[in-house]
Amino acid sequence: MKKLLCSMIAIALTAAGLVGCGSSGSNSATSSVYKIGASGPLTGGAAIYGNAAKNGATIAVEEINALGGIQFDLRYEDDEHDPEKAVNAYNTLKDWGMQLSLATVTSTPGAAVATKYFEDRIFAITPSASSVAVVEGNDNVFQMCFSDPSQGTASAQYISENSLGTKIAVIYKNDDVYSSGIFETFMSEAAARGMDIVSTTTFTEDSQNDFSVQLTEAKNQGADLVFLPMYYTPASLIFQQARSMDFAPKYFGVDGMDGILTLEGFDTSLAEGVMLLTPFNADAADERTKNFVSKYQEAYGEIPNQFAAGGYDCIYAIYEAIQQDSSITPGMSAEETCEKLIAKFTSFSFDGVTGENTTWSAQGLVSKGPKGMVIRNGAYVGM
Repeated sequence: MKKLLCSMIAIALTAAGLVGCGSSGSNSATSSVYKIGASGPLTGGAAIYGNAAKNGATIAVEEINALGGIQFDLRYEDDEHDPEKAVNAYNTLKDWGMQLSLATVTSTPGAAVATKYFEDRIFAITPSASSVAVVEGNDNVFQMCFSDPSQGTASAQYISENSLGTKIAVIYKNDDVYSSGIFETFMSEAAARGMDIVSTTTFTEDSQNDFSVQLTEAKNQGADLVFLPMYYTPASLIFQQARSMDFAPKYFGVDGMDGILTLEGFDTSLAEGVMLLTPFNADAADERTKNFVSKYQEAYGEIPNQFAAGGYDCIYAIYEAIQQDSSITPGMSAEETCEKLIAKFTSFSFDGVTGENTTWSAQGLVSKGPKGMVIRNGAYVGM
């Protein structure tokens, strides 16, 4: 009889425990921690981006948790900059109980999973996936970085207004939404400004090991500036191959170029003088940036890039939004949290290390001013 009574009590306690458990994507009412999931390339050719974003976000979480009050649990999954693996990472995070997300680090995986965040109503803000395809039609997916169209337009404006080149060549990756998106708006703005585009060539994922054809055409056409809307890996090869053929134009890149100085085995002298637009300047004198850079260097032994800064700002933007709306609690469902954060992000202004007075449109697009940077002596310097 005693054994039977114990068994009945155990069953009752187990049943009570099951009733109290939330479904995937939500926490129980007794939870005191927000679960934030994300994916990025933590291994592979784009790993500099993914690890930087993760490291920046980790520092922000540690700072916020040390304050008490609002608490975050951050989990990153490796998607290797691969759309299919990004979907697998999303499913893993959803099963874990993800309530909020930093989405993906890069654009192609981001476009692949954005609809899942939309369908499951999980609020997401990406530090660096800049393709419009990531936010288009997904009212709960936001960007901390500039969108590709704005990067292309701003780059053309900057080159034109500062008379950086008279004959311009463009090399872009035509099977990548990030590169092609920037290319399209750059060309449109360049045409509107009467810029002389003397060469336009492309490459793909399978052909990004040899740029001799593209560089030869640019050189033969007398290009004095080459615009490179791409990530740092192919850009590093372009710099190497251009030097070997005695072609030394000016180079203008985009935020995907950030990270090239920490690429293993890369001769940073090849990037001397390379210009780019970025939302983050590690040399900025404001206390917020100095504190972030100092902590990042102490923890990871290097100066943070704009991907790290974007991850840091994403966490703080979520934190400030929750602070400003006391009705948001950790025990809410992901869907309830999502709707409240959409309302907050489309109505407040955020100051971070990647820009002040940052605002978002109803489409999730960010508004803030870009910074012109140039590589000098192996470091980024404000132009």
